[in-house]
Amino acid sequence: MRNRVVITGIGVVSPNGTGIDAFEKALRQGRSGIRFIPELEELKFGCRIAGVPQGVKQAYETYFKCSDSNFQEGNIEYALVAAAEAWLDAGLTLPDEDAVADWDTGTIFGCGICDMGTIGQKLVPMVNDGQTRRLGSMVVERVMGSGISAHVAGLLALGNQVTSNSSACSTGTEAVIDAAWKIRTGRARRMVAGGAEGASAYTWSGFDSMRVLSRKFNETPEKGSRPMSASACGFVPGAGAGALILEDLDLALERNARIYGEIKGGMINCGGQRQGGSMTAPNPEGVKRCIKGALADAGVDADEIDAVNGHLTATFADPGEVRNWAQALDRNPSELPMIHSTKSMIGHCLGAAGAIESVAAVLELHKGFIHPSINCEDLHPDIVPYENCIVRDCRQMPELKTIAKASFGFGDVNSCLIIQKWDNP
Repeated sequence: MRNRVVITGIGVVSPNGTGIDAFEKALRQGRSGIRFIPELEELKFGCRIAGVPQGVKQAYETYFKCSDSNFQEGNIEYALVAAAEAWLDAGLTLPDEDAVADWDTGTIFGCGICDMGTIGQKLVPMVNDGQTRRLGSMVVERVMGSGISAHVAGLLALGNQVTSNSSACSTGTEAVIDAAWKIRTGRARRMVAGGAEGASAYTWSGFDSMRVLSRKFNETPEKGSRPMSASACGFVPGAGAGALILEDLDLALERNARIYGEIKGGMINCGGQRQGGSMTAPNPEGVKRCIKGALADAGVDADEIDAVNGHLTATFADPGEVRNWAQALDRNPSELPMIHSTKSMIGHCLGAAGAIESVAAVLELHKGFIHPSINCEDLHPDIVPYENCIVRDCRQMPELKTIAKASFGFGDVNSCLIIQKWDNP
């Protein structure tokens, strides 16, 4: 069995826009969501800028009526806002507490690192201070790895598979692929797929210690995230969430749902930390096999790819990624599809990155545009041969049909998703 899988709803909490309308506007304008974070300066981080979503509490209150005392801007809150928006965007109704479980609908909703804000600010200090009994009843559900999907399932009364995946920076894209495969094989009719990451210095501290974060643009935050740039000096950490409602085609047509696009196929693999791959660097062969495998799974030829929403983090790996795309698609530099990086505007949102960027790709297909990669006016010398393929200004493209979205993460893990515009009722 191979059911067709379509996208009927999207939701987003992003550093440059909370909510789909704000996010789309920011993408079209090339508007950065990177800001100076005073807390990082106080903690003596080398990188003192980050992509932190704004207005999330207000968005949360429109759905859940929270109070000041219990709202936290962590991965769970971000996920709930994105999931609720996507659910309503799909024309569905938020169930009440008396609703029965929806046995045909589940979720794969992951994060890169658990709720480090709760761990660092509450759990560890209170345990060390001998105050375990005062931790309260909600600590476990906030810090357990599956807390994020469990909360989404409770919100939406989901009765099918409920899983939190975690594959470093590949998490969000992998969640969409796994959810699509679940529907494709008839094991679910609808899935909520996504990824989220909280905004916490505890989450970002290890990366700062590794010196892989941007340190040279603390005075000019909006210029700090520079994928494909010669002056890139590391990624800017970010936070947020993206959610997609996936359904089998028959279900979507039965309820006359608006269809954004179709998940044609995907691939997940690992380079085995061999052949140049390591815990922090991708094996080029693994990357190319992942891209080719996604095309084969989708039944799409390489020359049908119109655009690439890359991983492209503003690190040493960017030139290699562009080269891997060219080789995997068998294109010379002048023939490479348009390539761009959402991270140039939002930073690297870790476990949420692939999900937020997938939402961006869906919007681009549905609305017929390609958003710019900002801050790459000075292309890396190894990327200069591909200059004509780099999108630096928003382009209107009503003919846009097929986008490849990929993510590559620590552990040498890879995921690639092929999404097509919906034009086949």
